[in-house]
Amino acid sequence: MVGNAHPTFLCKAAAGSWNILCGCTGAGLLLVCSAAKIPVIHETNMPIQLQQQPETILPAGWKREPVGLLAGSGRFPIAFAEKARKVGLPVVCVGISYEADPELAKMVDSFYWAGIAKIGRVIRCFRRENVSQVVMAGKVQKVRLFAPFRWLRLLPDWRTISFWFRRQRRDNKDDSLLLGLINEFAMDGIHFRSALELCPELLVKSGTLTKRTPSTAEERDIEFGWEIAKEMGRLDVGQSVAVRERSVLAVEAIEGTDRAILRAGELCSRGGFTVVKVAKPQQDMRFDVPTVGCTTIESMHKAGARVLAIEASKTILIDEAQTIALAEHYGICIVAR
Repeated sequence: MVGNAHPTFLCKAAAGSWNILCGCTGAGLLLVCSAAKIPVIHETNMPIQLQQQPETILPAGWKREPVGLLAGSGRFPIAFAEKARKVGLPVVCVGISYEADPELAKMVDSFYWAGIAKIGRVIRCFRRENVSQVVMAGKVQKVRLFAPFRWLRLLPDWRTISFWFRRQRRDNKDDSLLLGLINEFAMDGIHFRSALELCPELLVKSGTLTKRTPSTAEERDIEFGWEIAKEMGRLDVGQSVAVRERSVLAVEAIEGTDRAILRAGELCSRGGFTVVKVAKPQQDMRFDVPTVGCTTIESMHKAGARVLAIEASKTILIDEAQTIALAEHYGICIVAR
């Protein structure tokens, strides 16, 4: 009590990143609110306590500065942008034209469009925003590189032409192209990190995710398909295979997982096959990490597939709750191992 008049109240005021707890009397509050001209404010003898707000801890090597997002199609870029916003990292996004979701523009601090053959523009956009750390997220349809009159359609800038014809690489497989692209950006002081360092919760955990478990025959197909898929990954051909009764129905290549699944359905009209999707033995977690989600389940349902086997801790499961619920609805089993 102060002056034996009014009880003491606790007030909490925020100043920057500190919480200040102080005591003031009811009379003091009245003096401040209704009689501001009176200069004297009574105080208690309670000591002021300073409590620092904890900062979000970033992964090792990350800087608390704008992060670049090179965005392709799918939900992965959106999931990354949401996580970056939660931890207080500004995001500068360059969306690949005809691939990235336009909604990303509303979720990031700066947004630019760039064509698939505009490496020079992408680098300039990131440098303009003083970005030195960048992540890749989302798919890019490589089939566009093999369309008729591709140079007229894509109109590559000089940096892309130089990269395509002058940079030495063994072949034009995904790993060769993307590692070459990473080296190209590094020449301008822009370095790629794995988006999963910031959002590791997107990686699926080991176990059977659905109520239905694989039958004995389906388990045999998983074992068979797993070995084939790993070999295809080692060769950098694709990440997925579709199998039935230990026979290969389809192997993913340039067309992508969904179209490979649909092709398997055309070749196996009775359905009931298993889809196996794994990481490459040499998987670089900065790019081309295997990803599944609701779209995968819809493709499997349309094609008649019954089991999805994926690699735990190395496969991104987008919208996990919704994907599992959709699989349950269609009677599809999901196993992560």
